[in-house]
Amino acid sequence: MAGSEQHYTLELPNFDKPVRLLIVVAPYYKDIADNLVAGARAVAAQAGAAVDLVEVPGALEIPAAIATAARMTDYDGFVALGCVIRGETTHYDTVCNDSSRGLTMLGLQGVCLGNGILTVENRPQAEVRADPAGQNKGGGAAAAALHLIALSRKWAGQTKGIGFRPQGESIRIAGETEGPATA
Repeated sequence: MAGSEQHYTLELPNFDKPVRLLIVVAPYYKDIADNLVAGARAVAAQAGAAVDLVEVPGALEIPAAIATAARMTDYDGFVALGCVIRGETTHYDTVCNDSSRGLTMLGLQGVCLGNGILTVENRPQAEVRADPAGQNKGGGAAAAALHLIALSRKWAGQTKGIGFRPQGESIRIAGETEGPATA
């Protein structure tokens, strides 16, 4: 059983400049969401990060809210929090898969985020995972976002050549032109 496993946890990164996190939470199961938020806030505070919080109706809206915020605000990273408990229909699969897919796509586009959307079979599983004194999945999601922010800052300014243009070389313009022969 996973509950008895020992897991290695990376130490939180240190930051030279302030970090701003946005927690996006779907409070459908309010008590579970509140515990996830408490865990995320505690971990963010350990790293010295400032935190803002917004609520959205459900887990499917979390990726859209983060995408909008990433485009329109200056947050360094995002924490996605919510809970989906299996019910009697396939709606569970849709919500789990599509919210996860949306967050993964954002991450692949360079958005620094931690996914703390619980996908569980029943309420007791959710309670254990959300508990800040238990598995603290909200804190884990905040830590993931902080680690990605640290990597992003570490790699900022390091670029490779773009397209067909090798780094550091000029491009010769073909044909007869008025003006410079290189770009």
